[in-house]
Amino acid sequence: MDVTPSVRPYRSEDEPLLFGLANLDRGADTRTLEVLEHETVFVAEVGGTAAGYVAVRREGATVCVDQLFVSLEHEAQGVGRRLLEHAEGFAISEGAETLQVVVEPGNDRAGAFYRARGFVPSGGNRLELVLPRI
Repeated sequence: MDVTPSVRPYRSEDEPLLFGLANLDRGADTRTLEVLEHETVFVAEVGGTAAGYVAVRREGATVCVDQLFVSLEHEAQGVGRRLLEHAEGFAISEGAETLQVVVEPGNDRAGAFYRARGFVPSGGNRLELVLPRI
């Protein structure tokens, strides 16, 4: 079975996955509905199965990663890395100057994940990646 993650735009049939992943972490049904209605969402697949998602939104010259979740069955398979790469490419294609993410205090695993990919502190709980100009 192919374990290389691919990324595609969100489809309505992905909704149960997004709710399931968000509820594992936050229990935030209302927040997930807001994401689906107002943000750009990409879904990662591994072997044809949805494995995670990333939700991004534009804030001026910045694209913000609002949510990035990977299913427990697909952790350590490069899904999170691939989703973040896709978000970065999307931000560049949108002409954004930076890609930002908020890392909640105490979430050392997420902080290390983003820092290993070049993100640096930008104030408060935000980390940012300066994007190349095209």
